[in-house]
Amino acid sequence: MPSGGQTTVIQRILERRAQRLPVTHEETTASIAVMLRVVPPPRTLLVCRDVSLRRQLERRIAAGLLDCESIEDEHEALQRCGAEHRAVIVTDSVQLIRLARARLTQRPPFVLYVAELDEPAARAAGLRAGADECIGRHAAEGELDARLASARRIAELEAVLRVTLAENRKLSATDDLTRVASRRFFSKHFPREIERAARYGRALGLILCDIDLFKCINDSLGHAAGDQILRQFGARLQKQLRRGIDWVARIGGEEFAVILPETGYDAALEVARKLRASIAQASFTSDGQSIAVTASFGLCGLDRVPAGERRLAERVLKIADAALYRSKHSGRNRVTATMFNASSE
Repeated sequence: MPSGGQTTVIQRILERRAQRLPVTHEETTASIAVMLRVVPPPRTLLVCRDVSLRRQLERRIAAGLLDCESIEDEHEALQRCGAEHRAVIVTDSVQLIRLARARLTQRPPFVLYVAELDEPAARAAGLRAGADECIGRHAAEGELDARLASARRIAELEAVLRVTLAENRKLSATDDLTRVASRRFFSKHFPREIERAARYGRALGLILCDIDLFKCINDSLGHAAGDQILRQFGARLQKQLRRGIDWVARIGGEEFAVILPETGYDAALEVARKLRASIAQASFTSDGQSIAVTASFGLCGLDRVPAGERRLAERVLKIADAALYRSKHSGRNRVTATMFNASSE
């Protein structure tokens, strides 16, 4: 059962519930500038067969520019690169470049080739072998310094990019305020939970919950208090669930989804009732002030997720959403549950 179409539809369903503020170009530029300022000099291997060239380069590569280690043996150099990443390799060996490109594929280094002759044919040989940049060994010192500085800038940007991508993956999976799963994570992984349950004929429950009269909390106590309530709400939901099995996602401003894998209708209804009671029975706090909070719940339960159903994740979400709507419009602070069947809409 393909999930791409379901994911797209679910994203559209959730669009009205949450909106992310766009990150401006200025914010991105400022963040990268800070990261570049604090990143250490790139670790570098200097590998030259020519002893005089190696000594010349050792003198030219300043410690503040590149964290350079000089090695004569090419095989040892490859072993060290394989054991621990080196961001830059400076070498006069075309053979080493070929081997590095063939073996260091997971995180390839920036390679500066120092050609014996400062001629187009010699530079081309280095580039064909896989070098990123070439320079003749008799080039002016200013040009060498510029090439080394360029290698550093590229290596630093690559490091910052990796950190940024890792952080973005983490942020896209986690809601920044409540630290539960994000709306994006839900739209991607809820269809996968449905597919897995359908594949093995397992049960599954989806609970949607919405904090009652949350706008009144923001209007009367301020958005800072509202944020505190949201953080406590997400934590309180998680506390009632099975660790490592059930999970919570914030899918709108004050709306959350609770996913209960391998949980049938009756058991999921009991969980929903416990969640409602845990919210209503103990006050929330904001700056030392006790605040009574309630929430409404809508459940769609499946004792056995059917295989071969089209847009099943979307349908389950709609059923749970309709149940939540009935709870909100029947007095709030209650649970409305629907058992899924093939004709449910």
